[in-house]
Amino acid sequence: MDFAPTARAQQFHDLAQDFIGTRVVPELPGYLAEARAHPWQVPPVVETLKAEARAAGLWNLFLPDDRYGPGLSNTEYAPVAELTGRAMPLAPEVFNCNAPDTGNAEVLVHYGSDQQREQWLTPLLAGEIRSAFCMTEPGVASSDAANMAATATLAGDEVVLNGTKWWSTGIGHPDCRFVIFMGVTDPTAHKYRRHSMVLVPTDAPGVEIGRMLPVFGFFDEPYGHGEVSFTDVRLPADAIIAGPGRGFEIAQGRLGPGRIHHCMRAIGLAEVALELACRRATDRVAFGKPLANLGGNRERIAEARLAIDQARLLVLRTAWLLDQHGVAGARNEVSQIKAVVPRMACDVIDMAIQIHGGAGVSDVFPLAEMYAGARALRLADGPDEVHLGMVARAELHKYAEGVGA
Repeated sequence: MDFAPTARAQQFHDLAQDFIGTRVVPELPGYLAEARAHPWQVPPVVETLKAEARAAGLWNLFLPDDRYGPGLSNTEYAPVAELTGRAMPLAPEVFNCNAPDTGNAEVLVHYGSDQQREQWLTPLLAGEIRSAFCMTEPGVASSDAANMAATATLAGDEVVLNGTKWWSTGIGHPDCRFVIFMGVTDPTAHKYRRHSMVLVPTDAPGVEIGRMLPVFGFFDEPYGHGEVSFTDVRLPADAIIAGPGRGFEIAQGRLGPGRIHHCMRAIGLAEVALELACRRATDRVAFGKPLANLGGNRERIAEARLAIDQARLLVLRTAWLLDQHGVAGARNEVSQIKAVVPRMACDVIDMAIQIHGGAGVSDVFPLAEMYAGARALRLADGPDEVHLGMVARAELHKYAEGVGA
């Protein structure tokens, strides 16, 4: 395998790096201040930057399908995703590469009908609307999706939805127009054939958006992580994606590329944290010495650099495997990166917080909010334990048939 960028990949990387550095980063402080002063509204600079990014060709870079954008492979897009992680949360939306819209778009590209793509994918990829994904539930241990209690019941030519979801990222955005809802359709079927995914307009009767959930006190406005109730929501049966009983299949197909994106953005966050730590360690003096020369800080900085670079190589290898063999051929590696990268990012950000002292846990620096995002990622898209279990099963299977069954 060769991780050297293709000429086209390098071109997009350089364009993105320049745009983020000259247009996004300078606007980031004002964007964050505006978002907090007027939560659940979109600061006007967002649409300005989106138009500029689209005109520059920096649009829908996440989709490896040239019908909808430049058609970068996962390996080609990964370094760009890392760059967007350096200017969170503004850069991903500016490039129309923001989660969960990216995953929802992939679902519609690979599993949606022509009508579903026309109604929801076209405006989503045009940046005209936003979306959310409703899977996690407050009443069950959602790390095991087989526990899901929400239902998507067929009734003639309709599907009826009932249940409560939470941690529905993006539901607070004023432009969120639809969600993908996952629920049980046939409780008697095989556990991987019980569930369906349904496209639900946010203004459908019976859909109620409740509270927004903070992550260590941060609400991630204007996106938010909300609780949503579905009470006898009746939709045409053709709102089901790919037909009844295919929810698990779709979920597995959805999460491979998305985890590449999450992990590379987290690596970008870690790079920012390390940069801040190094600047603080060289600028500040205590006990007559720069902080870098106190308390083992040199070793901590070195360990951070090693950890970031190791994690990046693992993600790039996984992206390459995904390009070569699809989700099925990279499932073990996808679990590896999902366990490794968020923990690495937490460790690096925590080190940077420690070097910054009290300022590190304040809002003077972005480190506290960065840590909140990285720590939440250890739960999102499957907690560490689930992914480590997948890796262990694959490893044990090499030595004893049945142990990993």
